[in-house]
Amino acid sequence: MATIPITKRGAEKLKEELLRLKTVERPAVISAISEARAQGDLGENAEYDAAKERQGFVEGRIQEIESKLSAAQIIDPCALDAGGKVVFGATVELEDEASGDTVKYQIVGEDEADLKQGLINISSPIARALIGKQEGDTAEVQAPGGIHRYEVVAVHYR
Repeated sequence: MATIPITKRGAEKLKEELLRLKTVERPAVISAISEARAQGDLGENAEYDAAKERQGFVEGRIQEIESKLSAAQIIDPCALDAGGKVVFGATVELEDEASGDTVKYQIVGEDEADLKQGLINISSPIARALIGKQEGDTAEVQAPGGIHRYEVVAVHYR
């Protein structure tokens, strides 16, 4: 099984979700199923059907998180010493060469990505273009609107 890179913060969030699913969601679903069973005929019981569907979702998500955590390669950006290169977990400040706009992204795993928070997926086109670059380098990114060129202004490991 291939390893899945994830930041320390991302792994903690998955562990918290797993704990919540096992200690809050699972017992609530079990309770809802037993209440629905007590109502009688299961053939036409919408509450029972909904509870069973919710149970399937919760159990599936538990298995998915456990699988991801077992295959996870947890990377702590603070412990990185990549010599100023852009690597997984690094936070990169970029300047769009055309507009002069600056943006800041952290390169993270698939489950952590949230563009609104500046967290981009390692497999995204911009992250792939940035990996291995250093301050002062230019990265070309193929976007739907054409090629964008970004200068790497700074690289941080936090």
